[in-house]
Amino acid sequence: MTRFDRPKPELKPGSSVPWLAAIALLSLSAVAAALVSQHVFEMQPCPWCVLQRAIFSVIALACVVGLFWRTAAGRVASAVLVFLLAASGVAAAAWQHFVAAKSASCNLTLADKIITALKLDSSLPQVFSATASCADAAVNLFGVPYAFWALGLFSVLALMGLRQLMARN
Repeated sequence: MTRFDRPKPELKPGSSVPWLAAIALLSLSAVAAALVSQHVFEMQPCPWCVLQRAIFSVIALACVVGLFWRTAAGRVASAVLVFLLAASGVAAAAWQHFVAAKSASCNLTLADKIITALKLDSSLPQVFSATASCADAAVNLFGVPYAFWALGLFSVLALMGLRQLMARN
């Protein structure tokens, strides 16, 4: 039997595959919504907004790795990454709303330094370039601060990652 003749593993009920796919889809949807807000509705992002886009993108990437690395170690590694990244996203969104939005400038903040160090703003400026101050980027969507929408989604993703970590399949 060659490696091409091996039967593919069946999808077990409660399998991590649909969960990882859902987390990746939700994360990429958040980035897509942010890009629509920016490029269609002229809601310009601050460095903290851009950092959250990067975190959502890396969460999706961690899920894709977990989808292809189909072992218990792969599931655990992916779930741990999702949980830790989502927790950092919660912290970034909370910081953006409660601290950064109150300042006139986000220049040289931790978010700005991370984006610059990773060269995200120069490699994909349409996605990762901060074009507003934190105070200017503090807008509401349906009466709720935009940062709280991200905070809520990061919280859901953290819980989904934790669920994957606790799963026994």
